[in-house]
Amino acid sequence: MGTMSRQARERARRTAIAAQLAEIHGGVLHRRDLARAGVDRFGVRTEVASGRWTPAGRHTLVLGAAEPRGAGLWWQAVWESGSGALLDGACALLAGGLRGFTAPSVDVWVPPRSTAHRVPGVRLHRYRTPRPSVGTLPRVAPEWATIHAAQWAVSDRQAALLVCLPVQQRLVAPHRLLAAWAQVPRSPRRRVLDAIIRDVCDGAHSLGELDFGLWCRRYRLPQPRRQVVRGAGGQRIYLDVEFDGLVVEIDGSHHLFGLAPVDDALRANDVALGPVRVLRLPLLGLRLQPDAFMRQVERGLGLAAMPIVRHAARSA
Repeated sequence: MGTMSRQARERARRTAIAAQLAEIHGGVLHRRDLARAGVDRFGVRTEVASGRWTPAGRHTLVLGAAEPRGAGLWWQAVWESGSGALLDGACALLAGGLRGFTAPSVDVWVPPRSTAHRVPGVRLHRYRTPRPSVGTLPRVAPEWATIHAAQWAVSDRQAALLVCLPVQQRLVAPHRLLAAWAQVPRSPRRRVLDAIIRDVCDGAHSLGELDFGLWCRRYRLPQPRRQVVRGAGGQRIYLDVEFDGLVVEIDGSHHLFGLAPVDDALRANDVALGPVRVLRLPLLGLRLQPDAFMRQVERGLGLAAMPIVRHAARSA
C-alpha cells in the first residue's frame, strides 16, 4: 500500500510539472526542461509507456495528444531543428500576434555552425548573418521576419499581404522595417518589395501623385491636375489628382489607420455628390494589378481601350 502511495504521489508530481510546462509551450514538453524540474528519464519513460506523453522528436514530448498542435508546432520546430534555432518568416509573425494569415509550413533559421535536423513540415534556412531575436518562443525580430516572409512568399500578391498586415496591426514599426530593408543587399523580389515596403511604410506617402502621373504616361492617358483645392461642406479639401469630370484618390497605407477612413469617406462623399465621379486607387494596386486599376481610370475618362506598354508597367 505504501509503495503504491509513493508511486501515486510521484505520478501526481510529474503531472503537475508537465501541465505547468505544457501551458507555457503550447501543449509540448522539452526533455531538458523536465530534467531541470526533477523528472528524470525513468519518469519520462513511465509516462510515455502509459500513453500520457507522446514523443515527437529527439527532444519534444506531447502532453495528452498524439502530435503537436497550434503553438506546439512552433516550439517543436525550434527544439528539433538544431541548436540556436529561431522561428522565422510568417510563423514568427504569427507567434507575435499576426492575424489574417495562415502559414502552410513553419520557417526556422538555424545558425551556420549548428547541425540542422530535418523536421516534417519545417523549412530550414541558414543565411549567414544572424538576426536579432525576441520572445520567450525564440523567433526572429518582426522587421526581419516580415522581410523574410515576403521574400519567401509564393507570389507578389502574398508578399504584399505579408508586408501590409504586420505594419497595419502594429507588430512592426515602419521605421524599423525600412531600416532593416536598407540592409538587404540582394533579394529575389528586390524591385517589387522595394516599392511595396516604401508604400506601406509611407516612405512614398508624398510620392503617390507623382507615381500616378508616370502611370498615366505609360498607359497613354492625359496628365491630371495634382493637389487640387476645393470647397465642400464649408471646408477646404485637397484632391490627390483630378481630370475633367473625374477625381482619383490615391490611398497609401496611412489611409488605413485611426480615423483616416472616416475622414476619407467624408471627403470622397462630398466630391461624389458634386458633378464629378471619384475613383479610389491604393498605391499597392499599382504594384500588383496595374492593368485593372488603370483600365478603370480609362473607363472613367470615357476613353476607348488603348494598347498598354506592358514592359514599362512591370518595371515600376
